[in-house]
Order: sequence, then C-alpha cells, then structure tokens
Amino acid sequence: MLGLLIADNDTVARKELADLFIEAGYNVTVTNSAANALYGILKKTAQVVLIGSEFDNFKAGDLIPLLKQCDRNVTIILVSDEDSLPVMRKLRKDGIFYHALRPVKPEDKEEIRQAVRCAFENLLSARPAR
Repeated sequence: MLGLLIADNDTVARKELADLFIEAGYNVTVTNSAANALYGILKKTAQVVLIGSEFDNFKAGDLIPLLKQCDRNVTIILVSDEDSLPVMRKLRKDGIFYHALRPVKPEDKEEIRQAVRCAFENLLSARPAR
C-alpha cells in the first residue's frame, strides 16, 4: 500500500493534515523527527512526503536533498508559509513536486488534497504493468 508521510514541527498542522488524509483513505504516518522521515523513505513505507518548511531543527531546504538521496522517486510536497521565489527555485531544483502555502481556512486544504492525489496518481501511472 502506498504511504503518505507528514513531517512538520507544528503539532496542530500535522494533526489537521493527518485527519484530512486518513479520512480520504490514505495510509498516513506523521513525525516531527528527521530520522523517522528518513527511515520511512528508506523502508519504502512513504512514497509521498508532505514536509513543513522546518522540522526537527532543520530547514526543508537542507532535508529535501537527503530525502531524495534516500529514494530519488519519493514525491515531496512542501507546505510552508514562505513563498520566496529564490528559495522556491532552489527547492524545485532539489526535486520538490509541489509547493503549497500552509492552509489558513478550511477551504485552503483543497489545494493540498489535490496535490497529494496528483502525486499518488503519478506514482501509480509510472509503475510498470504486471
């Protein structure tokens, strides 16, 4: 089963996103630990990662290259408050799939929901037929 990992320092944001995706039927794991995020990717339990701009005292820009080294096929969606163009260019170059601004209102969650759905659809369509 395909897994979604939510890695963020913000406990409230982690819970809200986890509830949203569990309700949608995804296999969700949450963490605020960089080590657990790396472990989930190495063990192939997470194919899509929702990562906050900072967690476990690391900036996403420092962790994204490490996550991609663990599994170059992992799909990373950055969820942050920041929309600095130079930072986003660097993170896109490092391999993020999508950047979403942190949801403020309930209707803002639809953007993240669609990005995750698209990420899983891309993964499924890229798999070789059996």
